[in-house]
Amino acid sequence: MTIWTDLAGTTFEMSHEPVNGARTRALRAGEGEAVVMLHGTSGHLEAFVRNVPAFSEHFAVHALDMLGHGYTDNPGGDLRIPRYVQHVLDYLDSRGIEKAHFIGESLGGWVSGRLAADHPDRVGRLVLVAPGGTVANPQVMERIRTSTKAAVASDDRALTRQRLELLMHDSANVSEELVDVRHTIYHRPQFVAGIDHLLCLQNMDNRVEDLLSPEQMARITAPTLIIWGAQNPFGDVPEAQRMRESIPGSNLEIFPECGHWPQHEHSQRFNELALKFLM
Repeated sequence: MTIWTDLAGTTFEMSHEPVNGARTRALRAGEGEAVVMLHGTSGHLEAFVRNVPAFSEHFAVHALDMLGHGYTDNPGGDLRIPRYVQHVLDYLDSRGIEKAHFIGESLGGWVSGRLAADHPDRVGRLVLVAPGGTVANPQVMERIRTSTKAAVASDDRALTRQRLELLMHDSANVSEELVDVRHTIYHRPQFVAGIDHLLCLQNMDNRVEDLLSPEQMARITAPTLIIWGAQNPFGDVPEAQRMRESIPGSNLEIFPECGHWPQHEHSQRFNELALKFLM
């Protein structure tokens, strides 16, 4: 399968429009209530190509490249959680969207959770997919930092492939096309120049200050579904269980034989489960 065949048959548009001064790439498809999809650290909206068609049959899908990621501008300075949250809010305002459902994967789940805690009026329902941001594990942080910087610093496609394979339980889910997409993004001059600012949350002081705390999670009133891979390389199942205990009324689903991208590795199960929850 390729990205094109994943999206074949789906009417969509790809735009690059300013959002509070930052040129922002977004894929939009479908009509109805808004569903915003947010990817992980150093990722891009293609993380959701296996999900957009199914969701666009029922919702207006907005898959974004977050601030400083993909083809969205990096305005300079460290990219911390409040800046990501504000960029998403600015995007909603630019489209006249008062309230949206959110599907946030990894960093995107961290941002979505913080947005739901601080701006409950803007969030309908919340799907947190292997969300980050509740712990500061030095080994995991170092793995993310070193693997990403190695892939960005070198033209060797094998390093980009290795970075993507970190996300998967089954490396067969890393297609050559997906490697090409990420390799091209990783070597955009603006991306290279901003990589240390993008990875600033892998520094302990920054991360601890921005963590999604139990108190913040307790403020989340949006109905919440947490989806976690049993073989998630960036967080063990107890981390997900603690998040479920911290977010009132939330549900947790563990996907077996699954890494850090449940929405991609097990897209059919993910789509059925998340759509049922959102509808």
